[in-house]
Amino acid sequence: RENKGWARMGDFASPIGKASGAMGGGGMGPDLGTLDEPVSVTIMRDVTMVGNKMMCVLNPRKANIQTLKNWDLWGPLILCLMLATLLSWFAPYEQKSLVFASVFVIIWCGAAVVTVNALLLGGNISFFQSVCVLGYCIFPLNIASVVCLVGGHIIWRCLVVAVCFFWSTGASLGFMGELVPPNRKALAVYPLFLFYTAIGWLILIAAKR
Repeated sequence: RENKGWARMGDFASPIGKASGAMGGGGMGPDLGTLDEPVSVTIMRDVTMVGNKMMCVLNPRKANIQTLKNWDLWGPLILCLMLATLLSWFAPYEQKSLVFASVFVIIWCGAAVVTVNALLLGGNISFFQSVCVLGYCIFPLNIASVVCLVGGHIIWRCLVVAVCFFWSTGASLGFMGELVPPNRKALAVYPLFLFYTAIGWLILIAAKR
């Protein structure tokens, strides 16, 4: 009987070891079988995961939606910090901290508001899945910030930001559009439009300086 009890306890514990995700993504943590693996292997696996999701954003037509559903917050955090650092780097010295904080708050609070709106519209999506997707979809705007801060005419900068804005919006719509009821898609698109417009406007303001 004791052997059977231990077997049942083993069966009960086994799903926990199969939970996957990063920073709480999709489960209770990484596979327990990876606890004894080298740190370099764990880091490379996470880097590969983040890279795959960035490729999904860059090429949304061929993206696998399941890749983005397996959410993590490492990628959005890295992209947010990169964008905030870039824009604050070129800001006046007395405004560097304000610019950094503004970008950080706009991205995370904006993603949260867009997510809550989608959930209230009946979207079949978890909170962190939506935040993950919205965070990864600012990647094209990160590219725009680099191009604009290098220099160029104002028309060139506006064109770059506009292209990357539609790129980010289109990539996020490809995911969010499938999870929101068809008759409410317009109500879900409007906050997305405002979210990425605010980020694009910040890039243009910073580049103008």
